[in-house]
Amino acid sequence: MFSSPRRWILIVSPFLTLCLIFYLFHNPTSYSVALENADQSIRTEQGQIVLEGQQQTPPQGSASKDTKLSKEQLEEDRCGHIQRDMDDVFVILKTGATESQEKVPVQLRTTLQCVPNYAIFSDYEEKISGVQTYDVLSNVTEETMKTAPEFEIYHRLQKVGREGLTDEEWGDHENGPFGKTNNPGWKLDKWKFLPMIDGALEAMPDAKWYIFIEADTYVVWPNLINWLAHLDHNRPYYLGSPMQIGDILFAYGGSGVILSAEAIHRLQGYRAQNQAELEKMTAEEWAGDCVLARAFDNIRIPLTWAWPMMLTTRPWEIDHFSEGYGRQPWCYPAVSYHRMTPRDIEEMWRFDRSWFRSGKNALLLHADVYREFIHDGKLASRNDWDNMSPTDIIFEEPTIPSLESCHDACTQNQDCLQYTWNHKDKVCKHASTTFHGAASNGTYSGWMTNRVQKLLRNFQSSCPQVEYIFD
Repeated sequence: MFSSPRRWILIVSPFLTLCLIFYLFHNPTSYSVALENADQSIRTEQGQIVLEGQQQTPPQGSASKDTKLSKEQLEEDRCGHIQRDMDDVFVILKTGATESQEKVPVQLRTTLQCVPNYAIFSDYEEKISGVQTYDVLSNVTEETMKTAPEFEIYHRLQKVGREGLTDEEWGDHENGPFGKTNNPGWKLDKWKFLPMIDGALEAMPDAKWYIFIEADTYVVWPNLINWLAHLDHNRPYYLGSPMQIGDILFAYGGSGVILSAEAIHRLQGYRAQNQAELEKMTAEEWAGDCVLARAFDNIRIPLTWAWPMMLTTRPWEIDHFSEGYGRQPWCYPAVSYHRMTPRDIEEMWRFDRSWFRSGKNALLLHADVYREFIHDGKLASRNDWDNMSPTDIIFEEPTIPSLESCHDACTQNQDCLQYTWNHKDKVCKHASTTFHGAASNGTYSGWMTNRVQKLLRNFQSSCPQVEYIFD
């Protein structure tokens, strides 16, 4: 005979089973959510790249339709039409462990706020401000990782994390003619360019455009969107600001690299069949953006020069009035800048959003940046500042080089718009154009304010139409 408790279990068990079956059949949502969550766990463990920028914060509780509309209106006010117009654009921010914590957060709270599809590729996986970074070097061949000396710092990062980095490796060394040759993190960076192609297509294979930027790149998204609307993604576009090493012209990575769907798919196919050869090529080069150009050259896709829409430096350090490559920046939309500090990005973002939020402005030309953001009509002189005047002035005896003689020489030369005097080196420099410049201890800068104002008036109505770069 069964004891009383065991008899109770026999009686109740069939009833509980029926209740469970009834619950599963009449609550399919709970079951499907469980499956989706399980599948998400599997995807995460497999390391699949998840697009950032798509997450929408769900309304708390049972929000009304009016509340949802209010959130949409707030988003529209903050980002304009950027999110809607970039549905078919994928943005890749390239960084590394030695800089990511310092430089990436400002991008996340400013420029990337409004980008619907993006991912951060690095040499070290981590979360920054809640956003996952992905190790883009994981698909480099094992043989190359064993033999290429640049991977020594990479292996150390994977083994012990940032704690394994030396003080020297943390340093943001000065960028010389051959890059930051004393920075191991910078030297490792060249290996990321070609693997990023596969990573981008894995994350968003059906995008029309792929935009590769760095942590100190600033992009004016409305201008970029407007420009891409004039181009056909079915053509093999490789766009960027031109640089040259030997006989190879390449898109400078710091200014951003723009690839059409046609170009990136062709390159992926070429890399799949020639990975060992391309890794050997990378080992022999010192710049990854040059390696990318050599790969494109092998498949007959030339660089389309995007200067002055895409620039290699900060807006304060640009000559807005002189020609380069047969073009003058004034009437072109500003698409990208490079070497932007976190503070630069914050300031540019505030100006950028204010400019487009008014609703009156469809584009931001370099002329607008200079007039509304850079130029200060009251600026006549500034201590501990270098306005980047390029021409050395040699004084003949009996004139003694000094701040006063440097100023007087500029005053007497009607072509001189600004000057600098370096107190330590006793060097005077002049310029026949005008820059804003940057802070520099021991340097005094002066401007011929009336002449600068005259130059600006002459350029005020010099844009009968917006200039673009198409081919």
